[in-house]
Amino acid sequence: MSSISLLIILSIYLAALFFIAHWAEKKENNKWTNNPYVYSLSLAVYCTAWTYYGSVGVAADSGLSYLPIYLGPIIIAPSWILILKKIIRISSVNKISSIADFISLRYGNSRFLGAIVTLICLTGILPYIALQLKAIAETFHVVTKTKMSNYIFDDTTTYVAIALALFASYYGTRYVDASEKRKGIVTAVAMESVLKLVFFVTVGVYITFFVFDGFDDIYQKASLLEHFQEKNTIGGLPQAINWFLLCVLSMFAIFLLPRQFQVSVIENNRESHINTAIWLFPLYLLIFNLFVYPIAWGGNILFEGKEVNSDVYSLLIPQLFDNKTMTVLVFLGGFSAAISMIIVSSIGLSTMITNNILIPYNLLGRLKSEDQTISNKTIINSRKIGIFLLIILSYFMYRFFGLDYNLVSIGMIAFVIIAQLAPAFFGALFWRRGSRLGSIYSIIIGFFICIYTLLIPYMIGITNINSTFILNGFLDIQLLKPFQLFGLDYLDPVPHALFWSLLFNIMTYISVSVSFKGNYRERNYAEMFVDINKYITNHENAFVWKGTAYRSDIEKVLIRFLGEERTKRAMNIFNLKYSIDKNEALADARLIKFSENLLTGHIGTASARILISSVAKEEKISLPEVLKILEESKENIITNKKLTETSNELKVISAKLQNANESLLEKDKQKDEFLDTVTHELRTPITAIRAASEILHDDDDIPEDLKKQFLQSIISESDRLNRLIDKILDLEKFETGKQKINVAVYNIIETIEKVIEPLQHLINNKNITIYVEGKSSLTAVYDEDRIFQVITNLVSNSIKFCPENNGLITITASEKVNIIEIQVSDNGKGINKNDLDVVFDKFYQSTNQNFKKPIGSGLGLAICKQIIEHHKGKIWASNAKNGGACITFTLPKK
Repeated sequence: MSSISLLIILSIYLAALFFIAHWAEKKENNKWTNNPYVYSLSLAVYCTAWTYYGSVGVAADSGLSYLPIYLGPIIIAPSWILILKKIIRISSVNKISSIADFISLRYGNSRFLGAIVTLICLTGILPYIALQLKAIAETFHVVTKTKMSNYIFDDTTTYVAIALALFASYYGTRYVDASEKRKGIVTAVAMESVLKLVFFVTVGVYITFFVFDGFDDIYQKASLLEHFQEKNTIGGLPQAINWFLLCVLSMFAIFLLPRQFQVSVIENNRESHINTAIWLFPLYLLIFNLFVYPIAWGGNILFEGKEVNSDVYSLLIPQLFDNKTMTVLVFLGGFSAAISMIIVSSIGLSTMITNNILIPYNLLGRLKSEDQTISNKTIINSRKIGIFLLIILSYFMYRFFGLDYNLVSIGMIAFVIIAQLAPAFFGALFWRRGSRLGSIYSIIIGFFICIYTLLIPYMIGITNINSTFILNGFLDIQLLKPFQLFGLDYLDPVPHALFWSLLFNIMTYISVSVSFKGNYRERNYAEMFVDINKYITNHENAFVWKGTAYRSDIEKVLIRFLGEERTKRAMNIFNLKYSIDKNEALADARLIKFSENLLTGHIGTASARILISSVAKEEKISLPEVLKILEESKENIITNKKLTETSNELKVISAKLQNANESLLEKDKQKDEFLDTVTHELRTPITAIRAASEILHDDDDIPEDLKKQFLQSIISESDRLNRLIDKILDLEKFETGKQKINVAVYNIIETIEKVIEPLQHLINNKNITIYVEGKSSLTAVYDEDRIFQVITNLVSNSIKFCPENNGLITITASEKVNIIEIQVSDNGKGINKNDLDVVFDKFYQSTNQNFKKPIGSGLGLAICKQIIEHHKGKIWASNAKNGGACITFTLPKK
């Protein structure tokens, strides 16, 4: 493919990235940009050109030794649910914007320690960025089949580096607060992660199943190659130790690399996103490595005896078969892997340089002066320039220092250098005694061991047989051989350097921390870091500070960076949170901590402390005082927590009491209405009986037929009175649990037919049609007398409410899982939707006195509900499709 064509494709690709980043920045809380999958995929910035090309090269040359770098993150990922969440909480509460800020804050806002961490990161990452640019350049020339140019402006990578520098500096520094989320960058990185995985899997499938005939075919042919068996075994104990140390190295890298800290901690929107990341990120790595081996050994088979760069087998194989589309896709995947790392790393490093070197050691004096000449715009511009220069500096490293080592070698060196932060970093999380001096000395000593055992030999050249330093050691002392320090001769260079550097690092950290006590500020932050879960809601309360400071002075400092409106809003939030009078003149420890947090994202932890200290007169506090204050703070937090819990419980109880009171008032009202209804129902038959009796008593000359009519009225009204009393007594027995039911297995269809038989005459008189639907063999467990009573009541109600002409009642019995369901429906007016839930209430009818009340007591459905519930069934009301009422109840099969 021609260079022009590939440049056009690259331009379109970069423009698409710009568009995605711009779109994501404009969308506030969009589900496409703020979700756990975007967060999890952004973590795949771990997979750089090293993964895309270097792993294939290592697999081709050394067999399985590429795996430990991916096994480490996969093994440690489940611990993120505890460790990473803790780091995110600490960073969120303290507005931390980089790993340098994190370590610096824990050890007493030490600006010197922050500067050391920044320099360590620069030393490890800048050559690594240069290698990414080198990978882009080399693969570009492989695809276009052109040669590298010595003239800068003829090198395509020059323009790529400039484009990346502009992109990262624009979208990476849109906010002066470096702890703000960069949705545009994160979304673009997540998209690139998807593309590089898809393209790599595509070429893997192509090589495995189209160039070769599957995995087995590659294995069979590769096994015939020289040294195949030796390369594809883990080996003995020494090699197992090498693997173990490399796994440990990659475990540290997934936490400590600036780009990983940036995407996993700073860019985290919600802790819950980690729940997805702990399975999706390992799955991503496993899928990515699925085809590394087939590509590597497929390349060894196809290019046996030829001198080619095994790192680019994924490009050379499709190119060998003249598959231009596949070649371009692979190149774009590798390009994505490289630029993701370049962009995120440069953003993280730029923030560290600004907040931990430039401001505390250069601009701080100008920030503290009354006539401030440093504005938010100046800080943002310094970060933009920092990102731009970092990428351009990396480009010049690639151009003028050669960097002859492969991707994996430089990547491993970067990992070992960054690993020197591990004791101070993890000690900050779990060990209260860890001190600032212990961290400083341990990092410096570990870094010097790393220089001696790894950096100097690599600068000289590992294979340089004339180097007495490598062969005989410093001053020809055999025990000081850089690759066999103190006689340890069975480790590879990288695990060897990691072992000795971390051994001295950890020993120094522990011994110095134990020997020299840190100041009160260190111990204060030690408590707040280690016990972050205790202090997360009221962390200002745990901050120890003693002195004199005025709110007005602090507000002036905040206004310089936040502006008047944002400062006012922040102070209002603080006042509300701690119930402080806004007219209070003096500032307390809580306001000092609150103010430092507001400034931390802008100028870093160390500079924020120094700037606030410039307007506050702080008194020294002894360590016993700190411990006493912290103990009191713990007690206050526990007390506040208990008070909050008690308050919440009281609120819940109060709400329940209020609901119960309202319910009682409603029941009382319903009781009165019920008594009115019952009294009315009782009075009606009694009045009728009395009237008929008086007539019979007073008039002896009543005709015989009229006398019989009055006597029949007395009998029917007495029966009505008796039924009403029976219902009231039944309901009372059911509600108090005194009523017993005698269950047995009965045929439900036969029971229904028994109910209809005595009602048939009434049904015929009202011209109602009744249907019974269901299998004749349906049986259920119930008390037949009581279910007879239920169905009688339901059918009687349907008869009452059926229209005068063409009335229709349908009784359906059907079999469900473990239950029999019976429905009684009619074609009457139906039930008001608002009354569907209360029709079974014994007071239901009495609350509807505005309507013409049908004949009956209003207790039938209430009794039905009690009977069905005593059978462990359910009963409910609905409206049938034809508009009438439908009452459904269930009975158990067994």
